[in-house]
Amino acid sequence: MAQRISGTPGILGDQPERPPAAATAADTSADNPWPVSLLAHKMKAYIDRMSTVWVEGQIIELSDRANASYLTLHDTTEDISLPVQIWRNVRDRLDTRLTEGSRVVVQAKANYWLAKGRLTMQAYDVRAVGLGELLARLEQLKQMLGAEGLFDPAHKKPLPFLPSRIGLITGHDSDAMKDVLRNASLRWPAVAFEVRNAATQGTNAVPQVMAALEELDAHPDVDVIVIARGGGSLEDLLPFSNEALVRAVHAASTPVVSAIGHEADRPLLDDVADMRASTPTDAAKRIVPDVAEEQMGILQARASLNGALDRLLQSEARALADVRGRPVLAQPETMITGREQDVSTLRARSWQAQAGLVGRAAAEIEHLRTQVRSLSPLNTLARGYAVVQTEDGAAVRSHEQVDAGDRISIKLASGRLTAQVDDSSPDPQSRDLGDGPRQNTDDSTSKE
Repeated sequence: MAQRISGTPGILGDQPERPPAAATAADTSADNPWPVSLLAHKMKAYIDRMSTVWVEGQIIELSDRANASYLTLHDTTEDISLPVQIWRNVRDRLDTRLTEGSRVVVQAKANYWLAKGRLTMQAYDVRAVGLGELLARLEQLKQMLGAEGLFDPAHKKPLPFLPSRIGLITGHDSDAMKDVLRNASLRWPAVAFEVRNAATQGTNAVPQVMAALEELDAHPDVDVIVIARGGGSLEDLLPFSNEALVRAVHAASTPVVSAIGHEADRPLLDDVADMRASTPTDAAKRIVPDVAEEQMGILQARASLNGALDRLLQSEARALADVRGRPVLAQPETMITGREQDVSTLRARSWQAQAGLVGRAAAEIEHLRTQVRSLSPLNTLARGYAVVQTEDGAAVRSHEQVDAGDRISIKLASGRLTAQVDDSSPDPQSRDLGDGPRQNTDDSTSKE
């Protein structure tokens, strides 16, 4: 360890001699450190060997003094700043007018001040970044982001018809904020806003807008987010073409409306947003419906429905009148009376046909009855004939069937007689009759 020696020289004796200084920083130690002056000289020697460099950035701070101007260059991509000093002789011969917010390209060389131990960049030339160059760089960034698909219409999220709460990112008390709030309230008086104020130009614009976007995107009641700013120069609107902001808008889950500048202004935020509004006023018209237009639309729809319903009722009434005017409905009993006449006619015909059938059947029965009667043994008996039967009921056809003393029964046309045979002999005359009469007698007897 290095020994600390306090007190006045000479009181404690002579100081020990220091060892020779280390040749390099790696050779230093606690026992053999470099003096501050040696480190400062070595740093200056090292920095002086650096070449001049052209560096681009945005001027965020500018202070003009009599002998020099002091400015701070800012890189919005990584939020890094660098102080730059411009001596008066260099400043007086510059063609570029230095202003805060402008983008410049500076030819500078690092310079280390031994007295204050401060590192600065000393400028030898300053040139403004031309509009054409800025546009070329923006176009290159646009092509790169477009190739990644950040501007693909398929990624655009639809805006809700009537958002419950609208997130608004804009400058504090800016005209853009007033335009959005006033016009949206005129269109829909019940509209609710969640306002976040952020810088809309300069070095703080990108981080503040991104922070507000993240906060509103996480808000559960915010249905749409509007990023609004009034018009300005290309340099003023550069934060809204920042790559980090463009990617943050693309990653947001809530629909984002870009309302930057005027109609001619087209920052890259317009391409990545879910909807582009030409102005903040136009954004107010797009995020909420017009209550007067909606009421008029409702009235027109009701009138259209009423008209359609009236036409339908009139058409149906005419159709009903046509149906009621038909004969079948004008005199519905006509159909019944017509059927009644048909039934009466058919009934008369059926009765007539049935009577004819019955009459013919009765005549046929009478004819058959006459035939039967003519063939009946009773008809023969009615002419004076009789049927002789034995006691056991057998018909007597020959005298040989009975003997004298047999009892016989005699069937007459009316009544029956019982007799006793006194004599049985053949009749000579019956031979001339042949068997015909006997056959007829047999048939008659069998039928009886």
